[in-house]
Amino acid sequence: MSALPIALAGIGKIARDQHVPTLAESGDFELVAAVTGHEAPQGIPAFPDIDAMMAAMPQVKAIAICTPPRGRLALVEQALGHGLHVMIEKPPAATLSEAEAFARMAAEAGRTFFASWHSRAAAGVAPALDWLRGRTIRNVTVNWKEDVRFWHPGQEWIWEPGIGVFDPGINALSVITRLLPHGLILEEADLRFPANRQAPIAADLHLDSAGVPVRVAFDFDQRGPQTWMIDIETDHGLLTLTDGASRMAVDGAAVDVGNEGEYPRLYRHFAQLIAAGRSDIDLTPFRLVADAFLLGRRTVVEPFDWI
Repeated sequence: MSALPIALAGIGKIARDQHVPTLAESGDFELVAAVTGHEAPQGIPAFPDIDAMMAAMPQVKAIAICTPPRGRLALVEQALGHGLHVMIEKPPAATLSEAEAFARMAAEAGRTFFASWHSRAAAGVAPALDWLRGRTIRNVTVNWKEDVRFWHPGQEWIWEPGIGVFDPGINALSVITRLLPHGLILEEADLRFPANRQAPIAADLHLDSAGVPVRVAFDFDQRGPQTWMIDIETDHGLLTLTDGASRMAVDGAAVDVGNEGEYPRLYRHFAQLIAAGRSDIDLTPFRLVADAFLLGRRTVVEPFDWI
């Protein structure tokens, strides 16, 4: 089968670092256009919006939306209106109401919609799920701490209400909601807001999974080495995922999980969904973020700056 012509909407850091190189190697998709107000990847025509792109390039069949979450509803409406299959980056939307509308819109359009969670495609997630089967989980601890200055240099949108530390934190939530078989209920949340920002820079969450305590610590101000770690204590050993769930160990001994990146898996899944005429829209991690803002106790901390 020939590669499906696909466009990218939003050519920022994540698109350039992950989507563009992955599509260059993909046998399922061919990147043919970009919707962006910035410079497009070399050799790819750029358009100001989806309507203009489709008028010039009606052969486009799919689009991956990599823009910040606010404003995605209009992009999704345009894309589905033109009969495109749609994949979106996380977080899926600015609000739960918008995100929930995507499933209805995709069904009405008869097109595939994939709300992707890239950390679920990390190399250690599927092997961890296999290892956990038949074991009783006793305790879960998550430490997900990184430096916003490195990963989002100067990107003010990251401090819009509802985002902040939950931009990386939702990655951890996407992994544990995949691994824990009985779901998660948020019990408490402590959110720390810089005095000059509308979103938290750190958060501590207490959750419950059918009686199993789950403790989560997020920090967006981690200088030096970055920490993306999940420890799952069971009745038969300790499972540890590190480096964003790309590495796995059991009782401290490394387990070989291969080294395929997240984005080749995401695009392979997107192609499979299109071929099967299905969608994949799991909003569970996003609901937990919304719950954190509903229950969260707010503490004001020192102002944040980019230096």
